[in-house]
Amino acid sequence: MAGHSKWANIKHRKARQDAKRGAVFTKIIRELTVAAKDGGPIVEDNPRLRLAYDKALSANMTKDTINRAIQRGAGGQEGQNLEEVIYEGYAPGGVAVFIKTLTDNKNRTVSEIRHAFTKYGGNLGTSGSVAYLFEAKGKLLIDSDLSDEKLYDIAAENGANDINELDGSKTEIVCEPKDLSSMKEKLESDNFIVEASEIVMETETNIPLDFEQSEKNMKLTDAIEDLDDVQEVFTNADLDESVFKS
Repeated sequence: MAGHSKWANIKHRKARQDAKRGAVFTKIIRELTVAAKDGGPIVEDNPRLRLAYDKALSANMTKDTINRAIQRGAGGQEGQNLEEVIYEGYAPGGVAVFIKTLTDNKNRTVSEIRHAFTKYGGNLGTSGSVAYLFEAKGKLLIDSDLSDEKLYDIAAENGANDINELDGSKTEIVCEPKDLSSMKEKLESDNFIVEASEIVMETETNIPLDFEQSEKNMKLTDAIEDLDDVQEVFTNADLDESVFKS
């Protein structure tokens, strides 16, 4: 999900993902392998690999599993047939949907994604139909409020584009995707707790949905996320938070 509700809902999304841990591991391993193949196996020198590495650790993946995936990619044993493909479409309520995939069979992937859209009341769009609405941003959620001036200083000095104080004594830092890993390292070296960090595709404005529309959108995005070839799904839906409690 994109938008101001993203961090407010992140714990709910994480709980849902934890219930599908096996599928999450498969997607992360695939990303580790492709990142190592494209940019080399040295985490410190490969921003994409560093992001996948951090995601793997956050998912409690063992370092042995992580390293095996990296070595497979670096050795060319796997990943050579995987291709990054973006799919776009519309969910109920006119919500834009942006889908990142890694696939070795585009015909299979597009068929599965089209089926999910059709089943849950959406429409698969053409290339470029919604991509122009989205912009890549690095985001970090910090367990501290801005009463700690050091937090603001670190963020500002390391290229933050935006700093937002959230409910619950949390702070959101927005930066360029290329600066995400270095920003996280700097904050953690100064003993700040980074609860989440990721690159998101986000829109300037979101579409507020009532409970019924939120439920329809969640069913669609869940169905797409469950597909093996799908890595990430982003939308401009502003979901009714009560949908997570149903």
